[in-house]
Amino acid sequence: MPLNCQAPMARSKHIKLDRPKIVRAAFDVLDEAGLDGLRLHRVAGRLGVQAPALYWHVRNKAELIGLMAATFSITAQRARPAAPGWRGKLEAFGRAMRRGMLRHRDAARLCVVAPPIESPDLVADRLARPLVEGGLDRASALSYQAAVIAYTVGWVVYEQNHRMHDYLTKMIDFPRSFDQGLRALVRGFPAA
Repeated sequence: MPLNCQAPMARSKHIKLDRPKIVRAAFDVLDEAGLDGLRLHRVAGRLGVQAPALYWHVRNKAELIGLMAATFSITAQRARPAAPGWRGKLEAFGRAMRRGMLRHRDAARLCVVAPPIESPDLVADRLARPLVEGGLDRASALSYQAAVIAYTVGWVVYEQNHRMHDYLTKMIDFPRSFDQGLRALVRGFPAA
């Protein structure tokens, strides 16, 4: 090969990115490195691209964290209630949200620090609609939903804190105690 000739550059394969693919990769990084190790360059590396490629789809790490946190409530809303009515929907939502969060390392911490990414009206409509259809007024639906989310996130914080989890496991059964608390919370809400 003559000295002035260069080997042809390897062609990079075209990688199509979208928000769902980026969020899935971010959860992979979260599961491996935890919230403290979640970095955009790690997410990009997981996808086989450079970090600037992500900025076409997410503005920054804060927005990515917001998208990740939003998946828990969106997925939980698809849960089928064991019991009918708005109470059954609230309980199914709380159980499904907890299950989803427990699948990912530091998920509760992620939810606590996540900035809101959607308009309040859009989120309120999504959260209230199933409960309003079950007979609640909108204000009560949003208030009750907020209480279930706060209870669930707070509970999972303890479950995902290894020292606290190990300590509390000596006193309580986490799944059973969560379920009892969730039922008591939901059954204590007055019908509106």
